[in-house]
Amino acid sequence: MPDTRTGSCLCGGVAYEVSGPLREIIGCHCEQCRKTTGHHVAATRAQAEALSMINDETLTWFRSSDDAERGFCNRCGGQVFWRRINSDTISIMAGTLDDTSDLPFNRHIFVKYKAEYVTLPPGAAMFDESD
Repeated sequence: MPDTRTGSCLCGGVAYEVSGPLREIIGCHCEQCRKTTGHHVAATRAQAEALSMINDETLTWFRSSDDAERGFCNRCGGQVFWRRINSDTISIMAGTLDDTSDLPFNRHIFVKYKAEYVTLPPGAAMFDESD
């Protein structure tokens, strides 16, 4: 497992470095994740203090609910982060990481809200709500 990983949005206006362990990747099928990405989210999570910005020129935070916000690039539109307000962790969209070779896809959450066209793979851990 790398000690430090890098990642960015499509245009590079948001670029970051994260150190330390990352949680396995999970898929979230809630309505907010579907609406902000056009599909479902695949994300990992880190300690917020382990994240440092290399470039935050185009980083914008959108308060998506009473208790959470989403960080995205206001130039290319790439969704990069999700965090609960006042949390010590931050979710990182897995596709923005430059290397995910050692991060397994672990489970699907909020599957009762998944889009009808999505067929989930047999054997994957699935939860109707959060896990």
